[in-house]
Amino acid sequence: MSDFSSPTPPIVELTKEFRFEAAHSLPNVPSGHKCARLHGHSFRIEVTIRGPVDVHTGWLMDFGDLKALFKPLEDQLDHRFLNEVPGLENSTSENIARWIWGRLKPQLPILHQITVHETCTSKCAYRGE
Repeated sequence: MSDFSSPTPPIVELTKEFRFEAAHSLPNVPSGHKCARLHGHSFRIEVTIRGPVDVHTGWLMDFGDLKALFKPLEDQLDHRFLNEVPGLENSTSENIARWIWGRLKPQLPILHQITVHETCTSKCAYRGE
């Protein structure tokens, strides 16, 4: 049986998922590579935070607060040509993950991981430098 009154709050990971549609092309792939052509994805982003559960609220963070932090980034990415977004001129999953991390981490010190799902079978996870 768990003791929820323990003086040491448990450390948990909490993940919120976001989705956006966007087009891109990859300018640095080998000549003739299919990803050099303009194409689009239904991107799925997972923002994972990690830290102690607040003893009063019983949670790490309100999902609504996490959603509000991500909203300005979603507005910059959704239904956009990612190559035109400053910092995403080479908009690989790896670079998208790092781009999101760089913008969220200053506001979200407990950020643990950004996962970018480019397709239903391909993803990239980033945990900072």
